[in-house]
Amino acid sequence: MKAITQKRYGGPEVLEYSEVPVPTPKPDQVLIRVRAASVNAADWLLTRGEPYLVRLLFGLRAPKAPTPGRDVAGVVAAVGSEVSEFAVGDEVFGEVVAGTFAEYVVAPARLLARRPQSLSFEYAACVPLAGMTALQGLRVVAHVAPGERVLINGASGGVGTFAVQIAVALGATVTAVCSTRNVELVRSLGAHDVIDYTERDVTDGDERFDVIFDVVGNHPLSKLRRILTPKGILVLSSGSGGPVLGPIGRLIAAAFQNTFVSQQLRPLTASANAADLVELTALIDAGKVRPSIERSYPLAETAEALRHFGEQHARGKIGISVL
Repeated sequence: MKAITQKRYGGPEVLEYSEVPVPTPKPDQVLIRVRAASVNAADWLLTRGEPYLVRLLFGLRAPKAPTPGRDVAGVVAAVGSEVSEFAVGDEVFGEVVAGTFAEYVVAPARLLARRPQSLSFEYAACVPLAGMTALQGLRVVAHVAPGERVLINGASGGVGTFAVQIAVALGATVTAVCSTRNVELVRSLGAHDVIDYTERDVTDGDERFDVIFDVVGNHPLSKLRRILTPKGILVLSSGSGGPVLGPIGRLIAAAFQNTFVSQQLRPLTASANAADLVELTALIDAGKVRPSIERSYPLAETAEALRHFGEQHARGKIGISVL
């Protein structure tokens, strides 16, 4: 089968379009004929091996998993001996640890759900990681309730576009922050107010928010706390930071401040699971949430797709078509 592989850490130039064996599913796994995948910040960072701390888990000198990619939508081609919830021919989507930038990938059945019937494979593949991150940040970490004022900082990216729609679906009044070129996109997603950060710094304003979902990490914690209500919740979802520790320093500072303030500064560590995919499917099929895709690339051009994501600040999602 064809797959994207890498033998060392680096930029998109280290990715190769290669011929590799089709993987064999373990007893609790299914083999998926990949129809589409999508690019996430995790793919950009792990391809580069950043922050360096992650190399302790994913490989010191080169990735342990030679094929990147986490999001997938496709058709079940084979099932392991312990799998009963799926059969050959079922159309599924989900998030796996690695390997979706390929014609076939194996995945634990517990991480998959049936593809939303209102979405094509291309659109379905853009949902899992970003959609679950937004859902867990708003519903599980922040416990967003109807009528609350929610600020989405970084509203035009993959996670941000889902966060705006999910917060609106939860009944919140949503303020979204993005750049000039993305204002109309974010407004079309349902945001009640959109702030162009090139014209105004939201942290200098007078409005106070019950929840801030910070996808970017570009403001000091003290400035974000200033625009939180006294009992407000700051959800820290950004993976940015220094090249060695990444966001660890920011998260340590947040934990320290939590002991002295009435506000809650909570880190978000999203986890893949089928239940959240089912909940997202319900929102999608009800017309409340839909992926926003800027562009799709064929599998052979995955390196260019990754470069687009990392260097051009993609709006919404970047898809990978595998037919």
